[in-house]
Amino acid sequence: TNPTAPPNAPPLQDAHAHHHLPLATLTMGSIINEDRLDALIMRLHEIEAVKFGDFKLKSGLMSPIYVDLRVIVSYPDVLSSVAGCMWEVLKANGAEFDNMCGVPYTALPIATCMSLEHQVPMLMRRKEVKDYGTKKAIEGAFAAGQTCLVVEDLVTSGASVMETVEPLEQVGLKVTDVVVLIDREQGGEARLQSNNLRLHAVLPLSRVLKTLEANGKMSRDLVDNVKAFIAANQTGPNASGNEMGAAEPPKRIAYAARAGLTENQCAKDLWALMDSKQTNLCVAADVATAAELLALADQIGPEICILKTHCDIYPDFDGGFGGKLMALAAKHNFLIFEDRKFADIGNTVVSQYGSGVHRIADWSHITNAHIVPGAGIIDGLKQVGLPKGRGLLLLAEMSSSGTMATGAYTEAAIAMAAKHPDFVMGFISVRPSLWTGAWSKGLVQMTPGVQLGGGGDGLGQQYNTPDRVIKECGSDVIIVGRGIYKAKDPVAAAAEYRRAGWDAYLSAL
Repeated sequence: TNPTAPPNAPPLQDAHAHHHLPLATLTMGSIINEDRLDALIMRLHEIEAVKFGDFKLKSGLMSPIYVDLRVIVSYPDVLSSVAGCMWEVLKANGAEFDNMCGVPYTALPIATCMSLEHQVPMLMRRKEVKDYGTKKAIEGAFAAGQTCLVVEDLVTSGASVMETVEPLEQVGLKVTDVVVLIDREQGGEARLQSNNLRLHAVLPLSRVLKTLEANGKMSRDLVDNVKAFIAANQTGPNASGNEMGAAEPPKRIAYAARAGLTENQCAKDLWALMDSKQTNLCVAADVATAAELLALADQIGPEICILKTHCDIYPDFDGGFGGKLMALAAKHNFLIFEDRKFADIGNTVVSQYGSGVHRIADWSHITNAHIVPGAGIIDGLKQVGLPKGRGLLLLAEMSSSGTMATGAYTEAAIAMAAKHPDFVMGFISVRPSLWTGAWSKGLVQMTPGVQLGGGGDGLGQQYNTPDRVIKECGSDVIIVGRGIYKAKDPVAAAAEYRRAGWDAYLSAL
């Protein structure tokens, strides 16, 4: 008898009958058809098992990619395909085992599918061992000396796999092979190898990125950013820092060079101004009166590339305001950006922009617009602004909590900008480094909600630091408001933000 086996364990002579998968002479690509893999990847993207954005990982790191395979339990076709592909990889690599154990919890349904389809006994590891009853860590019928396959959904560092391997070995089981759907290529394979474990992965993350880019679900910039993140966040004992063959993190194109990539004169002027003045700071001067604004502009003018105004909040606005502000802009070499956020039909915005009380087009080099009304709003604003050499920013994203300017809305803004390269000079954005759509690098990315300390204001505004906005989020101009105009010394604060923004830009070149 076998003293380590449960009462209902298979007879000892059967317990060691390996599920032998003969070593395949074919490559994995011929075992699992490439079209089948592509279809699986696209389906995973469709059900949001693979997502792109700004995600906080368990480690505390902010990742541009998130793989969440828990959702596949709700899609039987995907679950079946995942289990089938994982079995084929094991078959191709000649793995041998007597039973299998899924890492709780996401891998349990995958292991169950494989067990049922191929009649392989399955074991279960308790994630929390009870302090009553049998107090077992491993449930199921097995015998010491058997070989157990570990099934996991994905591997990053290999830590979760080892949390299952160790209790299996403690009850006398041998573990030699681990199968996963996705290898994030962050050092997990090296860690498993150091523990004499062989990793079988259906999809290296680089394969996922390749398919999504080829099918227009990721831009080249986003692919490069994900690869750079993976390369910079390796784990394991022998991590090379470049397991997926990532290129060096994408370098920023110098401001001066980007002036040649745009058709809009205002954008050309801004690129040249930032390069010569060595500042990428825009101050949102949301002060209470026009008089305060003009005084602030004269004080901080030497530190900025753009002054952002809200002329409709100044009770003392008059016909002389524009001329006075333009004189200060010429004196200190900065551009004026009236943050009007136009959002009406084309015919209406013609009047709002070119006439009325404020006559914005006469004195503001830059203005902006929502794309909610459609492309007609750009046509209307262009009719007024283009002859004056003005530039338009489209609101592609916003920094407020709960904003709806994301996803398809952002992609629509990118598409509209591409059709109006003579007038659209860029975007108001939050993290263009994660955009799936391609966009001209002659377009300026300006990001609001910047503070040296980060955080929020309790009214929905979410703040980012200058360093993160420029280097990680991929923006070009930092927009700072209260951090400067409410500071005890606005000039000193502006100088500090200017240095922070410019240093971040230089370090990204």
